[in-house]
Amino acid sequence: MKARVHVMLKNGVLDPQGEAVRHALGALGFEKVEGVRQGKVIDLDLASDATEADVTEMCEKLLANTVIESYSVEML
Repeated sequence: MKARVHVMLKNGVLDPQGEAVRHALGALGFEKVEGVRQGKVIDLDLASDATEADVTEMCEKLLANTVIESYSVEML
């Protein structure tokens, strides 16, 4: 079984990496980009009896900093 976790900074949290990407895109001539938020995707290979609740617990304890990040779990 596989799971995919998407982790993003919460709205209102400054994203310096996203801003650097936006600036670099502008420097390359992509002037229509008004904002960039950068996150991460984590693919997990799980035992066949793993549940979405297990993955949620992983996110809460390690994979996401829930103070400043939000996450979503996709079971594949």
